[in-house]
Amino acid sequence: MQKNLAFTRLLLIAASLNLLGACSSTPDKPKSPELPPLTSSTSSMTRLWANKVGAITTPLTLSVQDGQVAVASSDGIVALIDAASGRDVWRVALNTPVQAGVGGDGIRFAVVTQSNEVIAVQAGQVIWRYRLNASTYTAPLVAGGRVFVLTADRTVIALDGGSGQRLWSQQRAGDPLVLRQAGLLMAVGDTLVAGMSGRLVGLNPNNGSTRWESVVGASRGTNEVERLVDIVAGVSRQGNVICARSFQTAVSCVDAAKGVTLWTRPSIGFQGLDGNDEKVIGVESDSKMLVWSRANGQPAWTNEALRFRGLTAPLVWGPSFVVGDEAGLLHRLSLTDGQTLNRSTTDGSAIATRPVETAGLMVVATRSGGLFGYRLD
Repeated sequence: MQKNLAFTRLLLIAASLNLLGACSSTPDKPKSPELPPLTSSTSSMTRLWANKVGAITTPLTLSVQDGQVAVASSDGIVALIDAASGRDVWRVALNTPVQAGVGGDGIRFAVVTQSNEVIAVQAGQVIWRYRLNASTYTAPLVAGGRVFVLTADRTVIALDGGSGQRLWSQQRAGDPLVLRQAGLLMAVGDTLVAGMSGRLVGLNPNNGSTRWESVVGASRGTNEVERLVDIVAGVSRQGNVICARSFQTAVSCVDAAKGVTLWTRPSIGFQGLDGNDEKVIGVESDSKMLVWSRANGQPAWTNEALRFRGLTAPLVWGPSFVVGDEAGLLHRLSLTDGQTLNRSTTDGSAIATRPVETAGLMVVATRSGGLFGYRLD
């Protein structure tokens, strides 16, 4: 009973953080500067297609494999989209609201409902369901014939991908609250990497035993909100090196084969990262864009031209990168100096999550459920 009360308190505090975030859209929000002029560019973003699912109001992400994109709406539609044409490969109505997802390996896909149930889908058909004991805001990881789940009480659970049978679970102690947004759960080689209370933890995917831990952000402040340092979804990975963000605290690059932190820089943001073999790109809470050297974390450049526009996490796309904003605009910028190259409109609602790329094409989703595919000409 005491555990249930404590966890209820955790979720209530997390919900309060959501309300605080919503307040950022009030009239008191700082005014965004005028959109910067476009610089000359030899390439442009061309929209190829548009599709639609239901509204996306929960922390959902897009999953890409082999030229296909899986997407879920908050009211329970899950669809697999062909990225080249924008047409449905399949679509299924789960008839229950979805809280987190989509995770997939190209064959099986998984989401978590608002009633804490993992639902696995294959070829447009539900193949199993598994009831969790806690909520989750992180998309399941589908890999190696298994489905891995990171819950809000910092438990990692491994399920058999074919049957949904629980294989193992491991729980870690942590701070008394978590973010109500997607956290980090990914595979690096034969290691399962999870973000827990400001730490990256490398686990053996066969039994859940800990292989290593590395600190990304350390708790500071005088209250529970200020001490919140959870790792957020979206990393920049090159080989075994992953660069990740701790909520409103720091950005770090870690050798995930050894669990060794290579560098850490202070950064006040809540969106994930992207990058290439030379640079790591991040967006601060006020939508200022920062770029660090991947080698040593030294600042490369800063761009404030899109401040206060509610930017998404970035996507590196060719020699450039793309961010979406809360007005439904997509901005493509130079990796070299951050100058704006192109701009495109979607449906006028906020870009819901980080854009994704597959087979050279970019796909974005909006809060109202619009899906748009682009190529770089």
